[in-house]
Amino acid sequence: MHSARVRQLSSTLTDQERGFAISNGPVYYVNVERVSSTREQLLEVGLRQLRLTGYTATGLKEVLDLAGVPKGSFYHHFPSKEAFASDLIGRYAEAEAERVHRVLDDTDVPPLKRLRSYFEELSTVNGYQAEVSGCLMGSLSLEVADHNDALQTQLQSLFGILQNAIAIVLRSAIQRGDLEKSNKPDALADFIMNSYEGALVRMKADRCNRPLESFLHFTFDVILKKRK
Repeated sequence: MHSARVRQLSSTLTDQERGFAISNGPVYYVNVERVSSTREQLLEVGLRQLRLTGYTATGLKEVLDLAGVPKGSFYHHFPSKEAFASDLIGRYAEAEAERVHRVLDDTDVPPLKRLRSYFEELSTVNGYQAEVSGCLMGSLSLEVADHNDALQTQLQSLFGILQNAIAIVLRSAIQRGDLEKSNKPDALADFIMNSYEGALVRMKADRCNRPLESFLHFTFDVILKKRK
């Protein structure tokens, strides 16, 4: 299951780009042993800038200057800014797939507990006090999905894959008797994903973590409260 999910989430990456190191923190890290590669430098700097400033405000000159790479080298690796952004989304997605595997696929932990742990970790690494707050997929959806079909399709696919991973955990909770059998795991996963992304948007507006705290409380202490 994990390997298939990684293949789905990282379909925009080349074979050479797969297998980079990640941490439990914000997703923009690469394996330091490969940073010497021009392409890796561009991806490392580009992902950080994309998360910090968004697609429109991330200028190629700024990325090139920060990476110490000449303009000609960029177009040797990426035919356009859109292609560059697509590869950055793929890199972000592969790291998220690793997080899903590490937390959600850990069947030694009860399903609702691992689902809560997953969103608690996301709320920490994407929260207002994080080094880079917010979810790249959500931010880019707001910024480019209306007018960029290629990136919209990629983002829609990634959300669907993550939502399916949540639904699998919910289905396990129903099978264990932790949730009522009347629950519909796919629809519930859709609601939870949308609620989390909405909480991140409100977090930006309020400049505090209160929306994320509210999301966690109502999702896990009310909606998904374990059946006794």
